[in-house]
Amino acid sequence: TMHVPDADVLSSLGALRLDGHFSFHDASAMARDFGNRCSLLPAAVLHPGSVSDIAATLRHVFSLGERSPLTVAARGHGHSLMGQSQAAGGIVVRMESLRGSDRLQVVHGSGMSPFVDAPGGELWINVLHETLKHGLAPKSWTDYLHLTVGGTLSNAGVSGQAFRHGPQVSNVNQLEIVTGLKRTHKSIELAS
Repeated sequence: TMHVPDADVLSSLGALRLDGHFSFHDASAMARDFGNRCSLLPAAVLHPGSVSDIAATLRHVFSLGERSPLTVAARGHGHSLMGQSQAAGGIVVRMESLRGSDRLQVVHGSGMSPFVDAPGGELWINVLHETLKHGLAPKSWTDYLHLTVGGTLSNAGVSGQAFRHGPQVSNVNQLEIVTGLKRTHKSIELAS
């Protein structure tokens, strides 16, 4: 059974002040799962313009209380299985909206190893291309590079390099976790 929020709940999303936006016309595209085994139609899709948009949306959903039908799911490049990136009657956060060369940075800090600062919706192929410009590469990455950073890290990121450098998540110095209450930061260790 799918819980469908009433019109007041959906219109309350439009009242949020965001850098990005909500859409309702592309919800069916977000209901597709990898392998087409699950199809759960969301009520809305958040295209965040910033991480603050995700936090504001989560705060809003929490403020509606336990009886609210809204659930929230993050979706990267859409390779999740069994409905992991779907929210029946809820909100799907389109993490790829946070991608872009201005959000992907290789940082050379003084006295520390270089690292890459990448949004969760960034594809590993883009991370690799950006780090190669600096003569660097991630120590461990997935064997298929057209997956998102957040998606693979949520599953540890086990790959062919894991025997030598550990899974991807073992090479992360920091993660930015958005709960609606506060934020922390992420960075991925690089090798030359």
